[in-house]
Amino acid sequence: MTARQQTIDRYIHGFLSSDHDAILGCLTDDVIWQIHGVRTTRGKTEFDEEIENPEFAGSPLMNVDRIIESDDVVVLTGTGEGMHRVAGPFRFAYNNMFTFRGDRICQVESYVVPLAG
Repeated sequence: MTARQQTIDRYIHGFLSSDHDAILGCLTDDVIWQIHGVRTTRGKTEFDEEIENPEFAGSPLMNVDRIIESDDVVVLTGTGEGMHRVAGPFRFAYNNMFTFRGDRICQVESYVVPLAG
């Protein structure tokens, strides 16, 4: 596992346990998180608020199916499960593209697709 993949591993495990410090420690101060079709957060403060979005209960379950690394980008694909406070349980497929500046993540582009049942 490369150093950047290890950073992504810490980031993902941070999300699985809602460990804000672990996640934020992987990011640059000016990080941008674009969840395509949903929202864009800018900076660690906004990012921190999205880690445990009040519309959702608990931490998501996420399975990583594939990791691809090229130059300053690491891409993850996988599936996950979560609990929306109004709509209930949901499943999704995701693709996260992480762009690095040095050893920290400066941009996350997330594509999330709902899955049936």
